[in-house]
Amino acid sequence: MTKTVKTPGPDHPISIEPNASRITVTIGGRVLADTRKALTLREASYPPVHYIPRKDVDMSLLQRTEHTTYCPYKGECSYYSIPLGGERSANAVWTYEDTYPAVAEIKDYLAFYTDRVDAFEVHAA
Repeated sequence: MTKTVKTPGPDHPISIEPNASRITVTIGGRVLADTRKALTLREASYPPVHYIPRKDVDMSLLQRTEHTTYCPYKGECSYYSIPLGGERSANAVWTYEDTYPAVAEIKDYLAFYTDRVDAFEVHAA
């Protein structure tokens, strides 16, 4: 099946900017992520999403799942669960491992559903 590929534009803008703030993610008393090198993606009217470099995430606390989704602007999306968080943390983390050119910067970055972790904190820069 051929998938539609769309390019961001005036009708559906996407911007990606470095975020100078320190961002930490914790669950079950463990620090899952700690970075000062996040990227903030703003897409159309959706809330901003902070993407964290894989190198700043404790990948040993994540478990890859079979769940996938597709975005015509970003590409195939893969998911991870966080076993420490139990059922509420199923598919709590997503990543675009083979991005479309318009969002190439988020390759090798992860994003978190903030309501599926104990704390997602953006500290003042």
